[in-house]
Amino acid sequence: MKLTLHHINLSTENVARMDAFYRDVLGLKTETDGLPVLEKGKGYSADVAFVTDGAIQMHLAGRDVLAGFKTGQIVNPVSRGHIAYRTDDLDAFKAHLDAQGVPYSDWGHTAVQGWQQIFFYDPDGNVIEVHEVAPD
Repeated sequence: MKLTLHHINLSTENVARMDAFYRDVLGLKTETDGLPVLEKGKGYSADVAFVTDGAIQMHLAGRDVLAGFKTGQIVNPVSRGHIAYRTDDLDAFKAHLDAQGVPYSDWGHTAVQGWQQIFFYDPDGNVIEVHEVAPD
């Protein structure tokens, strides 16, 4: 099972302001390749801007403190933001978390079409996502 850093998600009350800041001040570019297709009717419907440094994406997501309640999940990835890793074997990674005694929320395909996602907390309460892209 391989993990690679895929994106950093920051939650915000003003997506346009954050998008402008990261493009204008930090010089990031608008990401156009490999963007997730958001499932806006399944519990999270806020706007998201996508920027990149050319290697790692940043998802600038509208904060939604109720997304966990709307989807029936304990871990809410858009209340404070999260870091995300992509894996080639999510089932193996879930088995690894189970063996380590780390609880997680399995969002499945609830938020992003074609991505199987889980979310869990690190010891300080930061949210971590691990996802696998479903084969075509």
